[in-house]
Amino acid sequence: MHAIQSPRDDSAWAVPFPAQRTAEHSQGFAVVDVETTGLGRSDRVISAGVYQLDGHGEVTDHWYTLVNPERDPGPTWIHGLTSEALEGAPTFPEIAAELGERLRGRVMVAHNALFDWNMISREYSRAGLRAPVEHRLCTMVLSRDLGLPLPNGKLASLAAYFGVQQRHAHNALDDARVLAEAFRPSLHLARQGGIPLPLTTCVAVTDLGEDGPAAPSRGSYSSSYRAAKKRPPCPYPNPGRWEDGRPLMQGMRVAITGDTATDRELLEDRAVEAGLHIATSVSRLTSLLVTNEPDSWSGKARKAREYGTPVVGEDAFLHLLREVAPHPGV
Repeated sequence: MHAIQSPRDDSAWAVPFPAQRTAEHSQGFAVVDVETTGLGRSDRVISAGVYQLDGHGEVTDHWYTLVNPERDPGPTWIHGLTSEALEGAPTFPEIAAELGERLRGRVMVAHNALFDWNMISREYSRAGLRAPVEHRLCTMVLSRDLGLPLPNGKLASLAAYFGVQQRHAHNALDDARVLAEAFRPSLHLARQGGIPLPLTTCVAVTDLGEDGPAAPSRGSYSSSYRAAKKRPPCPYPNPGRWEDGRPLMQGMRVAITGDTATDRELLEDRAVEAGLHIATSVSRLTSLLVTNEPDSWSGKARKAREYGTPVVGEDAFLHLLREVAPHPGV
């Protein structure tokens, strides 16, 4: 038996999932973490953990399952799940209804939520279904909105700030537990301070123009690649590195790596229109790296770690793009 759940058994759930828009607190939150074979569009979910919270952030239920990706599990040295461990586990279509029942009508909460949403949405798309989620909330963005003095955007840093013990990093159930325990005080701080929750409308990958995932290649841990677009020079000099808690500034050098939900060219266009410089590599002069997987071993991510370059996820970057400060020399 691969699914772990509370004694409540209401797994009967009709599919396909109807679209439903609900108020934020009508059914509370679903704190989610998924482990995957990789970062690309063809990669698969291999485990999922969900903690259900009521509107006050209190845990009401939790659930976990392994998922057989029917392919190589990818970086076992990160998630610890081997082909042998996943053999006999249910496939995603077999757990889609149960996972959907846990998500439906709730705000999906995740750390770097765009990544988890993309992976879940693609799995439902492969199964001929739509993920039953209307809104997501990224705790990386919420932490920034709250002004928490975190050294970086990692879940471990958020957990340490609130005194939450992380027992098994990269285990979907424990990561979901850790995030649920850190989200509750974050939620309370937001409400006490009158800070609106940074809810993002979830758009299915099929609505973004993905007709279907590329055929998976066994053993790959890939992210999408595209040729760099030639752009005119940025008219503003580089003002230096971005600092957490402060706005982006015109002229900052921004690099992007890995898979993104927003079309990469569109994302870069929005940055250029705001007065930012899109860098094709990471150097000591890079102001910010945008990635949905900061711990990946891509060249840009490795260089960012080496140079101490600030890193944010796509959701956080889109949030920052709303208000880019003018260059001080303008």
